[in-house]
Amino acid sequence: MLIIPAENAVNWKRPPWITLGLMLACVLVFTFYQGADQRKLQVAVNHYLKNNLQALEAPVYEDYLLRQIRHQGDSESVYQLQQMRQLQANQKDGWLAVTLLMDRDFYQYLLDNRDLVWASAERERWQQQRGFIEDNFISRLSSQRFGLIPAQLSLHSFVSYQFLHGGWGHLLGNMVFLFLLGFTVEKALGAARFLLAYLLCGALSGLMFTGFSAGSLVPLIGASGAISGLMGMYVAIYGLQKIRFFIFLGVYFNYFRAPAIAILPVWLGKEIYDYWYAGATGIAYMAHAGGLLAGAILVGALGKSWFQVKDTFFEPEPEAEDSAFTEAYGQAVAAISTLDFELAITRFEALREVYPQSALVLQHQQQLAQLRPDLPEYRHFSRERIDDALSRQQFDQVIAIWREYLAKGEAHQPLAAEDHNRVLFASLKQHQLGTAEKAFERLRGVGSEMMVSEACRLLVAEFEKRQMAPKAQHYRQWL
Repeated sequence: MLIIPAENAVNWKRPPWITLGLMLACVLVFTFYQGADQRKLQVAVNHYLKNNLQALEAPVYEDYLLRQIRHQGDSESVYQLQQMRQLQANQKDGWLAVTLLMDRDFYQYLLDNRDLVWASAERERWQQQRGFIEDNFISRLSSQRFGLIPAQLSLHSFVSYQFLHGGWGHLLGNMVFLFLLGFTVEKALGAARFLLAYLLCGALSGLMFTGFSAGSLVPLIGASGAISGLMGMYVAIYGLQKIRFFIFLGVYFNYFRAPAIAILPVWLGKEIYDYWYAGATGIAYMAHAGGLLAGAILVGALGKSWFQVKDTFFEPEPEAEDSAFTEAYGQAVAAISTLDFELAITRFEALREVYPQSALVLQHQQQLAQLRPDLPEYRHFSRERIDDALSRQQFDQVIAIWREYLAKGEAHQPLAAEDHNRVLFASLKQHQLGTAEKAFERLRGVGSEMMVSEACRLLVAEFEKRQMAPKAQHYRQWL
């Protein structure tokens, strides 16, 4: 299950520089610094196999995992044991060597018990060869130097681990979510406070991970904890306001609106559930949960001081940035506040002449015309807003304007066939098939035979694509 906020669009006139900078830093660190890890690990594996250390360690590793399973009922150890036996059965010595080298808790177990598991000659050979590999290769891996290791904590690692990643999939997945959440939170808090909050969420996420993994030598790396903090901040910023979310469940995806804060317990519950029941996935679920809580608490508790949302965040942004627009726009809005609607209409008309591409001005004109839905002006501005939203590919807004007009203006000034056709197109783009069918019914009543037939074919194709045979057959029969 995937649920992410999708309330805002990026304003590229004012780019989210800190968000973009964090993304660039992660990519550069992974490409130019972590890029050397593969070579170091390969050389370490070659030394390991050359000296036949797996013959010494593999039997001990199996006994070590069996002890973990017997005494702790550790599901992760069950998975590791199955994986090890599969590697041995398939004679994949290289991958077995990687497994034994990178299990840091097992390495500590060997150090603590080397006198018990080997005779003196084997012990000395192991200490010499394994020590050489550790000192010259393993200890120089990025995750060992700058990852967050609960048993070997250092202050810098609470920040440095956030910029390391375990592979291209890990990196790209995190960068997508960093961008989707980051640009909105940065806009709300401002650049400096956003950067501070992001790093602080990552540090607190690491702290919670440490609490649940105390004594572990397995390093934590990745920006996931800090990004979970962005999710917590995002929903705390909007609070009880209804915002748009994108949901993905297997092959199903759609948008829905809900109070922002309602998603917080859903996400938190999912992370905690996965921690206890997902098994050995390699995902630090408690780090995610810690980041989520940290972000929500930072904005919730300090939202009126350190992490206060900017006053302008919830205000509509004027598309033109010059002072003349700002002044004229303020005067027009002031006329609305004094209920002088005739003056407001005149002022917005004047603004529209100077700024014909302004969606904000057009929105005010349509809302003012809505005061008299029986007049043709309401229909005119509603159609213009539909066209403008289509040009910006804001298909959900197209549908909302259409529904509003059907409720208030359709009885007085009916929309044309092409208007319903545009809404049908937008509904298919948004995968709102019910709305598409309603638009088709409206279109069928007023449209030409050619337009109606083409719309019907679109519905047939969409329902066939979704394997909804009865619906497809219904519209095929209508054709």
